[in-house]
Amino acid sequence: MALDPIFPKVYKSLLKPLLFLKNPESAHHFTFGLTKKTFNLPVVHSIVQANFSLEDPKLEREVFGLKFKNPVGLAAGFDKDAKLIDEMAMLGFGFIEIGTLTPKPQEGNPLPRLFRLPQDEALINRMGFNNGGVLAAVERLKKRKSKVIVGGNIGKNKVTPNENAVDDYLFCLEALHPYVDYFVVNVSSPNTPNLRDLQEKEPLKALLSAVKNANDAKEKPKPILLKIAPDLTNGQLDDIIEIVQETKIDGVIATSTTINRSVLTTPKEEVEAIGAGGVSGKVLASRSTEVIKYLHQKSNGAFPIIGVGGIFSPEDAIEKLEAGASLIQVYSGMIYEGPGLIKRIKKGLLAYFSR
Repeated sequence: MALDPIFPKVYKSLLKPLLFLKNPESAHHFTFGLTKKTFNLPVVHSIVQANFSLEDPKLEREVFGLKFKNPVGLAAGFDKDAKLIDEMAMLGFGFIEIGTLTPKPQEGNPLPRLFRLPQDEALINRMGFNNGGVLAAVERLKKRKSKVIVGGNIGKNKVTPNENAVDDYLFCLEALHPYVDYFVVNVSSPNTPNLRDLQEKEPLKALLSAVKNANDAKEKPKPILLKIAPDLTNGQLDDIIEIVQETKIDGVIATSTTINRSVLTTPKEEVEAIGAGGVSGKVLASRSTEVIKYLHQKSNGAFPIIGVGGIFSPEDAIEKLEAGASLIQVYSGMIYEGPGLIKRIKKGLLAYFSR
């Protein structure tokens, strides 16, 4: 049943308005639960596979030693607890990043903590690393069926002081190591107090060195990536390049959410009423691309970059790749454009790669 030509219109005219009647976190849980219940029903499974899959050797990419079926990934934050990997794989993602996971379960920040800004096609979140803990995620990973590449995004618990942060990252690395294909060290969330302090040069170098050494001691080391904020200065980005090269980690994810509200056109009083949180969505596209381009050019392409931030179309994805990204990830774009976005991006990339 060929639905993919009309699905974007159906999503935007019918499904999205219904979902947007709910508050954002309720809508997330609703779609999450519905996907879990329905995608594995034989008829639904067949329809999803027929309409969302697109495979072609021209889309394949080999990056930090891993072979990706295509360069379009699901960013961390959507499936924090590894509950929906098999179902998301059906939508045609080349890789899926789970997390951010912490050693102990934590509830995150008080509700409400996720907000839509439709005028900007943006989201504001202050989730606060809400997750069920890394050990619960491991039990789910043991049971997954799909072969999709999975990344483990790891962080520290809110109650862990920064001077002990390395212990939390090492705990998560140890627990997840047999079950994920790569790791992401997340020090860029603005929603855990003082976490971004770990992006400073010396603390970051110490943290990454400890994680890299623990990983290298394994029989089969996994790629280690660093996720950075879009709010870093050029001087700080220069430090990132130096640290990546000194510690010999495998790459960078650019970028997480921004704390810069000047990019928004939503009325200031509406934004101020929402309060603290990181901004994602279309408004992040330009800055994210700038960071990717800066890192790529200043480092002479010394390490792979996964580009994320404001990807709402095939053109946005191509822009990230032309700036120097090897792979891309989506999240907010899928909320506003629907899950058909993944196939549309892949079609656009296929045409781009075939030129």
